[in-house]
Amino acid sequence: SACVIVAATPALAAEHVVVQKDKAFNVQKLKVKVGDSVKFVNDDPFSHNVFSLSDAKSFDLGTYPKGGAKSVTLDKPGVVEVECAIHPDMRMTIEVAK
Repeated sequence: SACVIVAATPALAAEHVVVQKDKAFNVQKLKVKVGDSVKFVNDDPFSHNVFSLSDAKSFDLGTYPKGGAKSVTLDKPGVVEVECAIHPDMRMTIEVAK
């Protein structure tokens, strides 16, 4: 399992890891709970820019290179559509449950 429990967060909050490889997210759908975080790891030889315009969580992690990783905490329930600003074919969905 890719879940890592982080002691500094509220009880039972988990960190889920999503890897960007070959211009794709390694998972198309991810189910998480409110309070969980998702860490996006760039394993491609070029930069990615992960963002979402979703009501449940709007974010822009900015551009970061191979080996870089950025995290986002999902603090309310709903569906989060995630894309890459550089590679529009890169898409995934995160379902955030209460």
